[in-house]
Amino acid sequence: MLSVETYQTITEAAGALGDRSRYIAGGTLVMRAVTYGDQSFDRIVRVRQTDRNIGNDAAGLRIGAGATMSDILASGDAEVLHPVARLVGGPALRNMATIGGNLFAPNPYGDITVALLALDAQVVMANGQSLPVESFLSGRDQLRGLVAAVTVPRIEPGSFLFSKVSRVKPKGVSVMSIAVSSRRGDPRVVFGNMGPLPTRARAAERALAQGSDANAIAAACAVCTEGLAPVDDALASSWYRREVAPVHLRRLLQNGGRV
Repeated sequence: MLSVETYQTITEAAGALGDRSRYIAGGTLVMRAVTYGDQSFDRIVRVRQTDRNIGNDAAGLRIGAGATMSDILASGDAEVLHPVARLVGGPALRNMATIGGNLFAPNPYGDITVALLALDAQVVMANGQSLPVESFLSGRDQLRGLVAAVTVPRIEPGSFLFSKVSRVKPKGVSVMSIAVSSRRGDPRVVFGNMGPLPTRARAAERALAQGSDANAIAAACAVCTEGLAPVDDALASSWYRREVAPVHLRRLLQNGGRV
């Protein structure tokens, strides 16, 4: 029998988690698992009030793990993530889906996580530990604890680009997603749904570090799938993803996000 336990704070909820429990915030992942009869858990843990605060501080942008995509879209402080949040599902889903939950979303979901990796964000755990998103993702399946917040370093206007490739617009799931950021000459190129986790295209990053002209863009696109591991699924084949990835990256870089 499935039980639901409610706690006052996220710290208490984190301490209550066990091998057969799941934490629920927005519910887009957990309730789907319940609906489809997932037998890997029999306890749901929740807190009475999640942290949905969004604001700037000395470290940059801080977003409480309970902030929904709609919260992000309503926040002027989180404008950098608006192009991503508005492409997550429809209005009903955006009212439920949280940034903390998105960090655990499997393919073909997790568009916000792709953006956070490109933006060099930090994941703040309930115990106070702070991890780079890249490190968090690499150990996500063995993680013990709960996410309390995400922090995003300041970035200059126009230095972040995002594109979602979908067969159903405007709210279909991603065939792939691409996020590109450049901070102080340190470009990041991240692909979603081109491997088991959002993945940096490091060869493309090295090419873009040489400049932003047409030659650098062409060089980045030519090598952008190196190190990626797209799979065949119901949305697209691995071959198709590899073929179209350079096309979509070129459009994103040349058009400044207007794809």
